[in-house]
Amino acid sequence: MTTIILASNNKDKVKEVKEILKGYNVISLKDAGIDLDVEENGTTFEENALIKARAVCKLTGKLTMADDSGLEIDYLNKEPGVYSARYMGHDTSYDIKNASLIKRLEGVEGQDRSGRFVCAIAVCFPDGREIVKRGTMEGLISKEIVGDNGFGYDPIVYLPEYGKTSAQLDPEEKNKISHRGKALELIKKELDECLKLAHSGGLEDMVIWQRQYITSSHSIYLSILVISKGKKI
Repeated sequence: MTTIILASNNKDKVKEVKEILKGYNVISLKDAGIDLDVEENGTTFEENALIKARAVCKLTGKLTMADDSGLEIDYLNKEPGVYSARYMGHDTSYDIKNASLIKRLEGVEGQDRSGRFVCAIAVCFPDGREIVKRGTMEGLISKEIVGDNGFGYDPIVYLPEYGKTSAQLDPEEKNKISHRGKALELIKKELDECLKLAHSGGLEDMVIWQRQYITSSHSIYLSILVISKGKKI
C-alpha cells in the first residue's frame, strides 16, 4: 500500500482524507514523526497547499499531500478566504468566528449571502512532479449556527439543495459533495493513474496538462506532469 504523508495534524481533516483515499496509507505529520512549522504566505489556496507539500516532501523525500481550504463570502469580498484558519486568531474558537461572520452579514438577505467552501490539494512526488486540484461547495451563509457534525465553518454554510447546513450532513453524505471530497476525488484519479503506469512500466512517455484556477480572478495556471516509461515513484 502506498504511503502518503498528509501535511497536517488536524485530526478532523486527516479523518476525512483517510475516508476518501481508501487504498492509500495516509499518515499525519505527527504519525510520520515530523515537527515542522511552515509559513503559509501564499495569496491563493493553491499556492499555500503547494508551499506545505513541497516543504514536507523536500524534508522527507516521500510522497506528500497538503491542502489549503477556507470559506469565501462574496458580500465580504471573499473574506475570510486564505485567512480562514487565522481569522480572528488561531486560538479563537469557531463558535466565536462563526458568530462574528453572521453578525457582519446582518441585514443582508437571499443570494447576497452567497459563499463557498474552497479546497486546493497539492501532491508532491520525490522526483519533482506535482499535482494540484481544486474543489468547491457553494452555499449561503446561515443566519444562525446549526448542526453538530463537521468542524470549522460547517455550521454556518447552508446548502439550499439539501435544506441543511454542512454541519447537518452525515460524514458519508458530506464526503460526496464537499469541497475537500471533490478535490480528493480528482487527486485520487490522477494518483491511481500515475501509480498504475509507474508499476506497469508504462507505455510511451505521457504528458498530462492540468488547468487550475490559481487566483480569485480565475486566471489559469498550467502545469505539466511527465510520467516517464519505467519511472519508479
